[in-house]
Amino acid sequence: MNEKLITLDTIEPVEIYGVNDVKLNVIKKHFPKLKLVARGYSLKVLGESSEISNFEKKLELLIDHYHKTGLLTDTVIERLLGQTGENMLNAKEESLNNDLILFGNNGLIIKAKSPNQQRMVAAIEKHDMLFAIGPAGTGKTYTAVALAVRALKNKEVKRIVLTRPAVEAGENLGFLPGDMREKLDPYMQPLYDALLDMIPPDKLNQYLENRIVQIAPLAFMRGRTLDNAFVILDEAQNTTESQMKMFLTRMGANAKFIVTGDATQIDLPSKQPSGLLQAMRVLKNVNGISMIELDNTDVIRHRLVKSIIERYESGK
Repeated sequence: MNEKLITLDTIEPVEIYGVNDVKLNVIKKHFPKLKLVARGYSLKVLGESSEISNFEKKLELLIDHYHKTGLLTDTVIERLLGQTGENMLNAKEESLNNDLILFGNNGLIIKAKSPNQQRMVAAIEKHDMLFAIGPAGTGKTYTAVALAVRALKNKEVKRIVLTRPAVEAGENLGFLPGDMREKLDPYMQPLYDALLDMIPPDKLNQYLENRIVQIAPLAFMRGRTLDNAFVILDEAQNTTESQMKMFLTRMGANAKFIVTGDATQIDLPSKQPSGLLQAMRVLKNVNGISMIELDNTDVIRHRLVKSIIERYESGK
């Protein structure tokens, strides 16, 4: 009899074992020739080598499904463990659909919905820094947040940092009630909205408390070095030139940066140049930096949004 010790280092054991080993008992039913002994993050498997090899493949399928969907119920385990041969390969291939970014809450499928969103997904695989510029409704921020959450779930980074230049917040915090976070939250709400589609609320609160997910105005980035992080600067058109340089130079080891913005909606004082426009000009063709411009064809909100943007651009 062979013995294999498997370490569950990419998933919390309770997600595999279940409360009072309910899920583990379902798994055991599918492997009657094996003896499974669970001790915390270690799972000892005893049996014939061929059976152990098959078990490892199926366990990998379960863990992969959990990372992509955030869901691993008894029913899901029964379905996945019932797949053999070609069906198992097809399940793997389906999860590698180029348009699919991740599964959000309650199985919500989050995909790249336009050609330029697909380019964003491909670009961040090859580059450590990405500028995604385009009008409202093109899904640039939502896609960026989805890519960040996917990287966190896949253990590619240890934290997500989301930031915006809170232009109004910096000048008019006094009239807002509450502490600093409560004052700033309204300006950060679009980022929370995206995250809540992708991470269960209780899990998101845990991430926020443990600073695995950090949401803060751009001014709070000064002096930091962001290692092992997926960092998004949203509404970047409202950064000053010095702010943009400060942000870009926060990049540490094993970091991914995405900068999103809309050059047609700059809220800075009229004589204040946009740091986004300068960065797009200065950093063009730098190796390792990708720049993607989304346009009206990428609009995924209500059909009227596309018409509104086109009319404003035409000046009619």
